[in-house]
Amino acid sequence: MLAGRRQIFVRLTECNLDCRYCDTEFNKSDTCRLESRPGSGHFTDLPQPLNLQKIIAVIDDWQSRLPGAHHSISFTGGEPLLEADSLAEWFPEIRKFIPIHLETNGTLNIALTTVIDQVDFISMDMKLPSTSGCGLQLWESHQLFLKQAVASDVSVKIVVGESTDSAEINKVCDIIALVDRSIPLFLQPLTLPDGRIGISTGQLLRLQEIASSRVSDVRVIPQMHKLLRLL
Repeated sequence: MLAGRRQIFVRLTECNLDCRYCDTEFNKSDTCRLESRPGSGHFTDLPQPLNLQKIIAVIDDWQSRLPGAHHSISFTGGEPLLEADSLAEWFPEIRKFIPIHLETNGTLNIALTTVIDQVDFISMDMKLPSTSGCGLQLWESHQLFLKQAVASDVSVKIVVGESTDSAEINKVCDIIALVDRSIPLFLQPLTLPDGRIGISTGQLLRLQEIASSRVSDVRVIPQMHKLLRLL
């Protein structure tokens, strides 16, 4: 929903899922990478874990260098809600400086309740069995999560591929419609390991047509950081 707006990204490690298209490195390390200057592509290594004071210092520095450039700060993963207790302490302080955006796999609804009052935007994934390989067991978790997430400005994202079928799209739309059919739904074309798009244009448009007949705001947006070769 915030595609095109510039954000500060904080990537947390570990995840409770194992999606087969995931391109994130989850190995634990004693250091983390910090971009030395926003947008430079040059990184320095800092000892982990970073404390809240350091994160706020970076935010303050970047906003001083580029006033007005950053729309929000996005906490992503992995699955950031695995660190919900820490985020519950961080978000009220960070939110004094910049709005909070949470990118999540949409399965940890109990953890969400601990931070929802301090989150401005949520990008919630729903994991399709055809692309994620996670099976059918997540639908109930996604429904419970979305019921909680609607307290924020929430949108739903699904990764679609050539094998994604109408039944999966209709299941996603069922869950959205039970909560609020105006919640934006984003179809993100699967990116293959070699960088190619894993779905034909015709199939992508057919899936959008199915979804558009069920919910009111359906958009197709590719992985922007892949297109721009960022991170």
